[in-house]
Amino acid sequence: MAYPKRLTIVYEHPHWFTPLFQELERRGVPFRKIDVSTSSFDSAEIDASRDIVFNRVSASSWTRGRGHLIGEARNWLARAERDGVETINGASTFDLEISKAAQLDLLEAVGARAPRARIAGGPADLVAVSSALEFPLVVKPNVGGSGAGIRLFATVEELATAVREGTIEQPLGDVILLQEYHPPATQSIVRVETLEGRYLYGIRIHLADNAGFDLCPADVCRTTTGIELTSTACAAGAEKQQLSVEAYTPPSDVVATIERIAREARLDVGGIEYLESGRDGQIYYYDINALSNFVADPLCVVGFDPTARVVDFIDRRLGRRASVAETPIDPGVLTAETVVEGETVRQGSLARGRLAAARLAGGAR
Repeated sequence: MAYPKRLTIVYEHPHWFTPLFQELERRGVPFRKIDVSTSSFDSAEIDASRDIVFNRVSASSWTRGRGHLIGEARNWLARAERDGVETINGASTFDLEISKAAQLDLLEAVGARAPRARIAGGPADLVAVSSALEFPLVVKPNVGGSGAGIRLFATVEELATAVREGTIEQPLGDVILLQEYHPPATQSIVRVETLEGRYLYGIRIHLADNAGFDLCPADVCRTTTGIELTSTACAAGAEKQQLSVEAYTPPSDVVATIERIAREARLDVGGIEYLESGRDGQIYYYDINALSNFVADPLCVVGFDPTARVVDFIDRRLGRRASVAETPIDPGVLTAETVVEGETVRQGSLARGRLAAARLAGGAR
């Protein structure tokens, strides 16, 4: 069956999307790749009647010396949408991806608890801004990605010393967030992947004391039982960080909140992270990822291939119904062995805009 539409994927990371490309090729889905790290956005001629654009440009591109691509991608997506081009994870979603402040705004809007935060125009403002918050605090660049630029300060004296010594860099976009740090009560965080605003799967990532803040699931290359995982994105340092991962189904009320966040964010495909706080035992949502890197070796960890589900979704958007299981798993009915359209799934193997300073001044909750 011929496809009436064609997928155009714009991206810049050299390895993250190899599984997606391979699955599209295996299924015979018409697509083209535009690596904007080596070619310009304008090199792609987009036909609104035929093309659907899938944005895979990462907010962390600035850590690879490609910060200019963030603004270029935002402008290019907005222009394409004005011209009538259909997008997957389009301009408004990318706005959210590249602004931690906008993410806090959205979390507040949907009633999802987030750590309290303040906004600063630069390192010089941090000490004064910190007076409204309770230490320990983390300093975050507004344009984040892969945990880049996040630093933890236990006391105001530590923060003041870092500011005085100039060790806190002025971030891309000149906006910094200062946010209350909630150490995870279980020394772990939970990441939930969503597809079309619905739950796809959940994982729990277990942390070591020196794990840092880069918790990309594709880089976690060992299960909690010690099984080594394989992935085109598994980094050499992941094992050194002593991170491990296991399948995890969150409580139904958490799933409902996550789906509400995903829908409000217009997140076609993406991940949302939360933790249970060691401070007060409450659940805090703290990150919305429009650029999902699925867990390494997903068949081993969650029992199915989420990339195949994404391609099912793409198939439908391009005008052809998928032949592989396409219904996201409902955690409320998942049993030890659940069959979904012929696939057996075994549990256990399994700003829009910048946040205004005035809103953050009131504390994001």
